Amino acid sequence: MKPSQEQINQMEQIQQVDFALVELTLYLDTHPQDYNAIQQFNQLAVQSKQLKGQYEQQFGPLKQFGGSFSSYPWNWIDSPWPWQM
Repeated sequence: MKPSQEQINQMEQIQQVDFALVELTLYLDTHPQDYNAIQQFNQLAVQSKQLKGQYEQQFGPLKQFGGSFSSYPWNWIDSPWPWQM
């Protein structure tokens, strides 16, 4: 099944925010006293959680092994899976 443009757009937003979180994590490893970077990290962490929740409500789970809930019927068999996009 081919993902819709909306699904692609939402996945790109998630990837952008999570990329910024990785970069901020690396920066904060060497600058642990940077208050503004910590604030930005925390804001992006909230945004990432919200984006992932919205995505999962609309398109299905993102994380396996209990990281995401499944609706009924079991929706891990629905494609495309996050890693296929």
